[in-house]
This record gives sequence, C-alpha cells and structure tokens, in this order.
Amino acid sequence: MDLQDLVSQENLQLQKLADLVKNSIDEEQMLTSRLIAIEQDQNISWGQKLSDKVADFGGSWFFIVSFFAVLIFWILLNLSYFNDQPFDPYPFILLNLILSCVAAIQAPIIMMSQNRKEDKDRRRSRSDFMINLKAEMEVRNLHGKIDLLITEQMKVLFSIQQTQTELLQKIERSVEKLTAKN
Repeated sequence: MDLQDLVSQENLQLQKLADLVKNSIDEEQMLTSRLIAIEQDQNISWGQKLSDKVADFGGSWFFIVSFFAVLIFWILLNLSYFNDQPFDPYPFILLNLILSCVAAIQAPIIMMSQNRKEDKDRRRSRSDFMINLKAEMEVRNLHGKIDLLITEQMKVLFSIQQTQTELLQKIERSVEKLTAKN
C-alpha cells in the first residue's frame, strides 16, 4: 500500500464521517421542527380568541385611560348637564352596578386567557426541554464520532509512518549499495 492510497483512504473516511454528521443534524432538525409545529397547530376556539383579545384590551393603557374618561364623563354629565333630573343621581348607584358587572365579567375572561397562556408556556417549556435533550444527545453522538475519527486517523498515521520507515530503509540500503560499489 503506497502513500497515495493511504491519503485517498483517509479522505474517503473523512467524507463518510462528514456525511454521517450532516445526516444526523438534518434528522434532529426535522424531528424538532415537527414537534414545534405540532404544538403550534392546535386549534383555538372562538371563545379562546375572544378571551385573549379581552385580556389584551383589559390590560392596556388605552383601556385604563378610556375607562377613566368614561367615568369622568358619566359623573360630569349627571352633576351638571342633568341638573334637574339626573338619570343616575349622586351616589351613582347605576354606575356602581355597571362597574361591578364589568368587573364580574372581565375577571373570569382574563382568568381563562391566563390559563391558556400558562398551558402555552408549559408546552413551550416542554418543547425547549425536548430540544435541549436532543441537542445533548447530538453532542454525545458527535463526541463519539470525533473519537472514532481520531482513532481512524491514528491508524492511518501509523500506517503512513510504517510506509515511510520502509521507504527510508530502502533508500538507506540503496545508499549503502552505492557507497559499497564506490
């Protein structure tokens, strides 16, 4: 086996190892993307969408500012405009009733939205855990493949070294024969 054959054999082994690593990484990415796609493709009902929108609106500055504007408008309207006969006189019992109803309806809707978001976070955490676990397994596989590569390269290097030693011995014998003739 000459030096050219050893080098080509080593290149072939390196190419096989590179293909193995590439295929393994592609397979892991495909599995991970499938898992995430399955988690995201769950159908959301109309009620869940509505509860998310109500929770988003109820937790915004726009809601707070507009709510205070309506309260101030209601109070001023009843105190000044309808001075003789206000539709909701001073203790604003109707306003209190409306506020209580809004709070009673808004609270469970926000709770539903929060529960959904917790479930979503739980699924995301599970997906992250699975991705991390797969990455750890892939790192272990890569370590094993690198160890195998180092072992194979050492065999090739020892083989090349042996071939070089044999060539040096041939050259040495040839030089000795030439020196002996002279």
